[in-house]
Amino acid sequence: MKIIGLIGGIGSGKSTVAGFLTELGAMVIDLDKIGHEALEPDGKAWRQVAGAFGKKILAPGGEIDRAKLGDIVFKDPKALLRLNSITHPVIDSIVAEKIEQSRRQGVKVLVMEAAVMLEAGKTLQAEELWVTVSSEDTVLSRLSKRSGYSEKESKTRISAQLSNEERVKQADVVIDTDCTLEELKSRVKVEWDKLLKRI
Repeated sequence: MKIIGLIGGIGSGKSTVAGFLTELGAMVIDLDKIGHEALEPDGKAWRQVAGAFGKKILAPGGEIDRAKLGDIVFKDPKALLRLNSITHPVIDSIVAEKIEQSRRQGVKVLVMEAAVMLEAGKTLQAEELWVTVSSEDTVLSRLSKRSGYSEKESKTRISAQLSNEERVKQADVVIDTDCTLEELKSRVKVEWDKLLKRI
């Protein structure tokens, strides 16, 4: 089984590329989604995160208000480290189970989609790193449409992550998503065909 780490900054088109890879036959694990599930009231990290950041991050129903938590951690690197030190071990154990499960099922290509795999130093399981990149203007436009973020909010989130240049330095494959969906689909297909030859 070939394990690909699919990374890219916020709004870089990572999930769209993951969707195309799924259509081509890859099994995709979305680490951000696993992180969300870990933070749900019955999730494995909820109690620790609520304990670390207090009631101010909780919504009336007891679930963690991700916007409030995001406001704290994207402005304070120490708070982000604290959050990651709680959530990453939980996510790691869930991912390890899913990788094992995929191996048993005979999956050929497993894609781990994650925004901050490099920052977290979690590239060990990935045999190749695929990086999605996009210009800042395109990212700002996507975040405004998708999440309703102001330019300031978007830039705060972008600056809390590694730069494209830093990600590209580590990449085995770079996919520029500054194009139409059709063009992007064919770019992904080209890389997929090359991958199958490598396997």
